[in-house]
Amino acid sequence: MISLVIPCYNEEESIPYFIKEINKVMDKMKKEKFELIFVNDGSKDKTLEMLKKLSKEDKRVKYISFSRNFGKEAAMLAGLEHTCGDYVAIMDADLQDPPELIIEMYNGIKEEGYDCVGLRRMTRRGEPKVRSFFAKCYYKIINKISNTEIVDGARDFRLMTRQMVNSILELQENNRYSKGIFSWVGYNTKWLEYKNVERVAGVTKWSFFKLFAYSIESIIAFSTFPLILSILVGLFLLFISFIMIIMLFYFKTEFLQVCTLMVFLGGIQITFLGVIGLYLSKIHIELQNRPKYIIKETNIKKAS
Repeated sequence: MISLVIPCYNEEESIPYFIKEINKVMDKMKKEKFELIFVNDGSKDKTLEMLKKLSKEDKRVKYISFSRNFGKEAAMLAGLEHTCGDYVAIMDADLQDPPELIIEMYNGIKEEGYDCVGLRRMTRRGEPKVRSFFAKCYYKIINKISNTEIVDGARDFRLMTRQMVNSILELQENNRYSKGIFSWVGYNTKWLEYKNVERVAGVTKWSFFKLFAYSIESIIAFSTFPLILSILVGLFLLFISFIMIIMLFYFKTEFLQVCTLMVFLGGIQITFLGVIGLYLSKIHIELQNRPKYIIKETNIKKAS
């Protein structure tokens, strides 16, 4: 069986197009069984109503509906935890993840022996130039400061073996960054390159600021470099201040210059205390151990 996990947030316009395309794929792969697990991440439109209707028309369609919006990471985790397929794929409902590539992904695992076949976009057509620029900078930075490789252009869309999915589910941290987790667990991965596809309907839920915050989360989750940087900068400033103290014995300075220096050093200290505070906040969240999502309703029956 192939399980498809589809996170949804206000996707009532996209779902009909998605169902039409995914049915074409399932018709071509008649020998394989499918289950479609839609995760309604607190949508405010008619997404849930559509999913309920689809589940009545097609037994392969299952849905999970959260009590509120918990974010895509939580939606992907919930979907993975409720799959029962031998192979599991994660994909978006907006058709930016071409469903027909599932066939090639499946062949990559079954015939070529890979544990995972993922999608990597080579162009960012349709994206604002500013977002594309910062995205490229982000991948360069995180791959230099982290021991876990984050593939530039990698999508969440990928097909994985059950063994790999089980390994992913063993990682239960609250601050999740799935692209990093997928890479961290290892396994042989094949990348399919494709040109970026624009949404078939609706608008993106990822604003520039949401993506920026998400990138900060990923850096904190997979790198301790900011902490090391703060120590190095602190030592460097101590060295500079020591030189300036020596210079004070030979050169007279005005009071304002001293105050300016103090303010500058204070600003640096506050900045890096903020970095440390970010890490402490993550520790605080982990210690709280709150559920990563709350299911309000679902048509998936619990195993007895």
